[in-house]
Amino acid sequence: MIRIEPGAWQVMVGHGRACYPKECCGIMLGTVNGDSRTVTLAIACKNAYEGEQRDRFQLDPRDQLAADRKARELGVSVLGFFHSHPDEDSYFSATDLKNSWPWYSNVVMSIRGGEFNVARSFIANDDQTAATPEELTY
Repeated sequence: MIRIEPGAWQVMVGHGRACYPKECCGIMLGTVNGDSRTVTLAIACKNAYEGEQRDRFQLDPRDQLAADRKARELGVSVLGFFHSHPDEDSYFSATDLKNSWPWYSNVVMSIRGGEFNVARSFIANDDQTAATPEELTY
């Protein structure tokens, strides 16, 4: 289960709206307690994908390093990543699965017409052949 605190959720949804009609992306930081994850900070990142960004995103490695440093500074962990699907549902695509890392939460937000619609979270298996839906609260 993953719970996203209000301030982090506002950053995520705001970034999705601001990037529309392109995909947004970012990194989630927080704590782990057993099977429960709590996102306390969301970091909006630049979509570094050099092609059409309507249906693709790529995190800049510099943003990933900065998020890791911030997590260590705050004494929390990188819990996962978020991105948007403009004018699509919140599903974990084959491209998302291929580029995912096991263990991490992957929150996919549906942004329709520039407004938040719905979000779901997924965790990829170790060989990136399937993703399990994760209970999400925000």
